[in-house]
Amino acid sequence: MTSELVSPRKRDEKPARELSPEQAAAAAMVAEAKARGLALTGPDGLLKLFTKNVLETALNEEMTEHLGHEKRQADPSRESTNVRNGSRPKTVLSDAAGEVRIDVPRDRESTFEPQIVKKRQRRLADVDEIVLSLYAKGMTTGEISAHFNEIYGASVSKETISRITDKVIAEMQEWCNRPLDAVYAAVFIDAIHVKVRDGQVANRPVYAAIGVTVDGRKDVLGLWMGVGGEGAKFWMSVLIDLKNRGVRDVFFLVCDGLKGLPETVVNVWPQTIVQTCIVHLIRNTFRLVARQNWDAVKRDVKPIYTAPNSDAALAALNALEEKWGNKYGAVIRLWRNAWEEFVPFLDYDIEIRRMICSTNAIESLNARYRRAVRARGHFPTEQAAMKCLYLVTRSLDPTGTGRARWTMRWKPVINAFAITFGDRWPGAETY
Repeated sequence: MTSELVSPRKRDEKPARELSPEQAAAAAMVAEAKARGLALTGPDGLLKLFTKNVLETALNEEMTEHLGHEKRQADPSRESTNVRNGSRPKTVLSDAAGEVRIDVPRDRESTFEPQIVKKRQRRLADVDEIVLSLYAKGMTTGEISAHFNEIYGASVSKETISRITDKVIAEMQEWCNRPLDAVYAAVFIDAIHVKVRDGQVANRPVYAAIGVTVDGRKDVLGLWMGVGGEGAKFWMSVLIDLKNRGVRDVFFLVCDGLKGLPETVVNVWPQTIVQTCIVHLIRNTFRLVARQNWDAVKRDVKPIYTAPNSDAALAALNALEEKWGNKYGAVIRLWRNAWEEFVPFLDYDIEIRRMICSTNAIESLNARYRRAVRARGHFPTEQAAMKCLYLVTRSLDPTGTGRARWTMRWKPVINAFAITFGDRWPGAETY
């Protein structure tokens, strides 16, 4: 009785799930690795074996397509006499499996041009991308070489790494000279300093500019290496370069209060409004105030930059001077010297105020630059410094999520700009 009850259940059991071709191939590889006592990972593990088999299979398929027939299956009546002629060993570098030794098929007439691993190619493409990514994060060529040796058990010389990074120089020059939009809602400018060893190590300013397009996108407009300290004279050449690349109008140019810059901007874009960074003004204010007075001064400064108009802001500044002028005269002088570049944003919508009152847009970019620069210490040449900063720029926000958030945040501002600057706003067909 018991056996009769059990038998039907056995007959009703579901058949084993069929594996897909990919799963079957992977299962076969795992079985082979176990039979040969191979680990799944490591210098001589399954991953390296799998990479070798995939590359060799692809190369053999390319050879079949080149010759027009499978191995030992040539048509006797064919016109060509070209056939397979053995193989030659080659070692390539992969980021996943390190150094992989493969056999590349040859043909008798030496006309075969492999594509997946081309002639004289020693690195798979993903290795170059890893090198560029590590270099952008500030690692030196020696550190990258040691990283590959430690992680992948592969030998990559410092000279090879330098050659990989040098490939981006032409790309960088093309990027620096690319055409730009005709109109930008705002341009944020700032400079950082890097150490360059040119005979002796010296600080060199690198000028950066971010533009906000009329559809709310953020665009790094360029990088320029200067000499000496940051100055309005060099900014003049930067702005002229932007104009020569197609920028004919900018509504707001936001900076950190550099002396002489407003006159420079007027010479390039007469209608552009120069706005000093309010955050810098506030930060510099508290550098001049004793710690015990911070809270009181903070309460008295806030009515200035939150005023509904410039007249109310001036009244708040006069009240600040009456209360603190004797004790902190430098604070009052700081605000009055920056007044012409401080007040413009008070004439505009709250959405515009919120976005143009600070250079935070470019400060976050500079923070990424400084992180890479600090990791390097100093650079042997100006080109090496610019190459590193360009790679940092190129690696920004690869997923696009930050770009999407930025654009959404700027949409209300762009609407306000379109109304406020309607006479200068470009037609929809031009952007």
